[in-house]
Amino acid sequence: MYINNEDFEKWMQKLSKKLNEIGQGLKSLINTSEVFSEEEKLLDNQDLAFLLKVSYRTLQRYRTSKKLPYFMIAHKTYYRTSDVREFVRSHMDFHTWQEFEKQTDSSKST
Repeated sequence: MYINNEDFEKWMQKLSKKLNEIGQGLKSLINTSEVFSEEEKLLDNQDLAFLLKVSYRTLQRYRTSKKLPYFMIAHKTYYRTSDVREFVRSHMDFHTWQEFEKQTDSSKST
């Protein structure tokens, strides 16, 4: 198979752009300790759905309605425990809040 120089250059530019995107994503992950306090923990959709006993779709509704703050890294959704704690405190019943506090406190000690 023969690739002319022009096609090769285009391919290399695409590859270089993609590697730069990946590098920036890695930089944000590496520098996470500078952005978050040491006590701050990140939860993904699976973690949070399990803790709150809700579906992924329910989490999506909370995000869409801007009730639950989130951010994305490499197309994956994450939540800060402090944001989730505030969300649970203001939008859920007392029992759910107690359960969440118990779960997050026990995961801090491990």
